[in-house]
Amino acid sequence: MESTVHELNDYRTSSMAKKKTKFQLIKRRFYRERQIWMLCIPILLFIAIMQYLPMLGVITAFMNYIPGTSVFKSEWVGLLHFKTFFASPDFPMLMRNTLAIGGLDILFGFPAPIILALLLNEVRSKPFRKFIQSTSYLPYFLSWVVIASITFTLFGNEGIFNEFLLRFGFSDQPIAFLGEGGKYYWGIITGLGVWKNVGWNSIIYLSAITSVDPEQYDAGKVDGLGRFKSMWHITLPAIRPTIVVLWILSLGSIFTAGLEAPLLIGNSQTRDYSEVIDTYVFTYGLQLGNYSFATAIELVKSIIAITLVFGANRFTKKVMDTSIY
Repeated sequence: MESTVHELNDYRTSSMAKKKTKFQLIKRRFYRERQIWMLCIPILLFIAIMQYLPMLGVITAFMNYIPGTSVFKSEWVGLLHFKTFFASPDFPMLMRNTLAIGGLDILFGFPAPIILALLLNEVRSKPFRKFIQSTSYLPYFLSWVVIASITFTLFGNEGIFNEFLLRFGFSDQPIAFLGEGGKYYWGIITGLGVWKNVGWNSIIYLSAITSVDPEQYDAGKVDGLGRFKSMWHITLPAIRPTIVVLWILSLGSIFTAGLEAPLLIGNSQTRDYSEVIDTYVFTYGLQLGNYSFATAIELVKSIIAITLVFGANRFTKKVMDTSIY
């Protein structure tokens, strides 16, 4: 009995010693890096105040909050707003449209910057490569208002594309590209998203490619690898960790189809295909002033996004031995 007590005391003593040692290591590291932490304090405070403090407003999802009144005086309704959203006749349409637009964006928008970065890396002419890079970056800095205006100019009933089809006899009457959601809307919105973001997103992959050891390419040439095979067997494996991490993070945005594009390009004729969760939240939250209902919807979306990110991270950690944490 006494030996058991001694063993327990020894275990507790060793455990406390380990904790104390770990705390001392953290303290020493913090003291050694104190100047860096002092520089980071304003940024950390800004993030805490602007990003984390507003999260306390999530509690309004469980209340019948009325703007202008105190949160503590609002009526507690529990899961009423969640039940209302799931029972809404618009719920299946919203989920379908959000998943379709978000899924298509990942399906086409995620590999596009990887392909562009690989192709740009193979361009030997520096002036031409810089021109392509600058051209591909430009759409990212355009607002969706400008892009929507360009879209209506190109694909409207009296747009350039319809005029081309009519003039050269490819069509007898204008095609409602922006009025037939089932045929064209998802394709147009996906294409615009890829065009807008492909150049900017390729910067990350180009940066990762620059870290590849040039001696590997020289060794590949000795082994008889051409440019395509070098790309496949050397460049892609080298940037795989970057690809996996960005893929994990992108899954969290599958329920974020965006607000500006569906709101500006969608219309009453394409509502069955353009109405997504973000535009629904905008309508009920800002236009109708139902903040509690909109907060509940956003909370559901956030929980699903976090679940997808953690699930994908666990999957890639087991299968590819690559993860965020």
